[in-house]
Amino acid sequence: MVPDSHFEFEGDLCRYEALLQMADLVAHQCALPELLSELALRLRQVILFELASFSLYDRAKNVMRLHTWHDGKPTHAPSEVPGEDSPGEWVWQNQQPLIISDLEAETRFSAVREILRRHGIRSYCAIPLTTAQEKLGTLGLGSSQRQSYAESDVRLLKSVAELVALAIENAVMRTAFLREKERTDTLLEIGNALIPSLDVRDLFPEISEMLNKVVRHNFASLALHEEATRCLHVCALGSPRSRQVIELDTRLPLVEPLCGPSFLHGEPEIFNRQELAGSSLGTRMLAEGIQSLCCVPIIHRKGSLGTLNLGSTGDNAFDHEDISFLKQVANQVATALDSAQAYREIADLTAKLKHEKLYLQDEIRSVLGFEEIIGESPALRQVLDQVRTVAPQDATVLILGETGTGKELIARAIHRMSSRKDASFIKLNCAAIPTGLLESELFGHERGAFTGAISQKIGRLELADKGTLFLDEVGEIPLELQPKLLRVLQDQEFERLGGVRTIHVNLRLIAATNRNLAKSVAAHEFRDDLYYRLRVFPVQMPPLRERGKDVPLLVRYFVQKFSRRMNKHIENIPTETMNALAYWTWPGNVRELENFIERSLILSEGTTLKVPLAELIPPYEGTSQNFTLEGLEREHILRVLRETGGVIAGLHGAAARLGMKRTTLQSRMQKMGITREEYQN
Repeated sequence: MVPDSHFEFEGDLCRYEALLQMADLVAHQCALPELLSELALRLRQVILFELASFSLYDRAKNVMRLHTWHDGKPTHAPSEVPGEDSPGEWVWQNQQPLIISDLEAETRFSAVREILRRHGIRSYCAIPLTTAQEKLGTLGLGSSQRQSYAESDVRLLKSVAELVALAIENAVMRTAFLREKERTDTLLEIGNALIPSLDVRDLFPEISEMLNKVVRHNFASLALHEEATRCLHVCALGSPRSRQVIELDTRLPLVEPLCGPSFLHGEPEIFNRQELAGSSLGTRMLAEGIQSLCCVPIIHRKGSLGTLNLGSTGDNAFDHEDISFLKQVANQVATALDSAQAYREIADLTAKLKHEKLYLQDEIRSVLGFEEIIGESPALRQVLDQVRTVAPQDATVLILGETGTGKELIARAIHRMSSRKDASFIKLNCAAIPTGLLESELFGHERGAFTGAISQKIGRLELADKGTLFLDEVGEIPLELQPKLLRVLQDQEFERLGGVRTIHVNLRLIAATNRNLAKSVAAHEFRDDLYYRLRVFPVQMPPLRERGKDVPLLVRYFVQKFSRRMNKHIENIPTETMNALAYWTWPGNVRELENFIERSLILSEGTTLKVPLAELIPPYEGTSQNFTLEGLEREHILRVLRETGGVIAGLHGAAARLGMKRTTLQSRMQKMGITREEYQN
């Protein structure tokens, strides 16, 4: 027969092993619910009980939260118990063990006593759970037998409670650490989402989901202050329930009892069911199931911007920790709103400065005599430097360049910057007047000088006296008139047609031509002595194809010019359109570009410039021409591909020069059967 001491030894050994396992739980990292379940399981190996409870103090809400196990299984979710009627609260406050040998004879703790009786508990024992740092709560054990716990059991449970308290403390600290980490990660996530945002309201549904990881809610909104209306503009954000509670563009007075106080006083406010019932907005929330509301002010350096509002279907859903976290979120929202407002102000200021820049550029050009000369390219700057150099002198200037390059503008600029600026600027287009009438237009005529001369006529030379005479297309002057013009340049005198009186003039001559006068001289179509007399100071106008940098400036100038004339408002010029215009060769130069933009304005509707890019297709030489629209487009694409060396993508690729996307160009090439061999040979 085995002695009783052997059973006592085996019982003590089991208790010892259970205590060792509890000690292991101290270092074991697990969540609090899991830890409490493990502790309840280990305790059954140390002491007999049917019911185990952990009453843990909730600092945030200043209540005892009860976790209960009966026969090894949780009885219900953790619940709050009234402190004044709880044995756990008594033990926690007094830090003394409590033994109730017979619940039938106990008169205290009526609420908890009824719960214990329903589970068949007749006796109960509670031990404080305390560490060196904190009073955590109490451990309670209940038995179906009366007088189940003696002083020896209390001594044993005190040792057990020390291990349990350490394990719970570690779990609580780990839970707090993980919760704080989750809050920090969420704040970083929200911050990263808000940094590039120009409108927080666009991002808030996403932010609402991020917030839900830390602060559970069923309703979210922003109430932003509008200075113009002195109201709070409430925007429903987040869940569909939010949009049911708040209608679109809802505006509330600043004295509204929910969001108003938080905005006006700059302090967070929490509202429960009873307080929500005191306002019309709160009544709507209650009707949609919202039981709790939290309003946090959005404050930045200049004051309050509004409130961040979260609602929950749970009662008393928000605590002080939630408030602390939401204040940090509100600070991020305030920074984002402030940045968005600053961005809008900068954008408005930029637009204003842009208009002021255009105005100042016009003023500067006007002061310098270049009010109609648009461009910043090196080629144009070189010409303007030449103009500044020669303008103060009285030297004859010959302006050379292709048609449409702005030769007349340069001539006018020279006049305005000269000492003759207060006198007349007289223009004569030699190519626009029939040869028989050109002499009369230039020198004038007397009455009866020829058939039809019924009165005296003053010529352009006399009109330009003390001023400037501009002869455009001077290369078109007939050979028979050239000696007379040479005499004017040399002696500053001439006679009218049919007259005998010599007229003396003091004028400056500026001539312009798109012809190669040197070749005309070689072909004996232009007098060499007149050519050299005109070519005292030659100015070579660059073609527009050499002024690529100036095309966007000219485009914007002409768009602005014709928009005012046509009473249209063009705000946008597509990048592809601008690229196509910049890379076109413009054989007609600035004049062609001006006419093209005018035509584009006529075709444009709305605020975007509509450009007929299909017109930018050059004529092709050869007998095998395909004059269909598709054929011309194919030839034009091949030409650009050859010019770019077969490069399609990139800033200087064929797609950019054609004003289309790379994929669009590749699709058209495939459709038209354009092969690499066609443009690389």
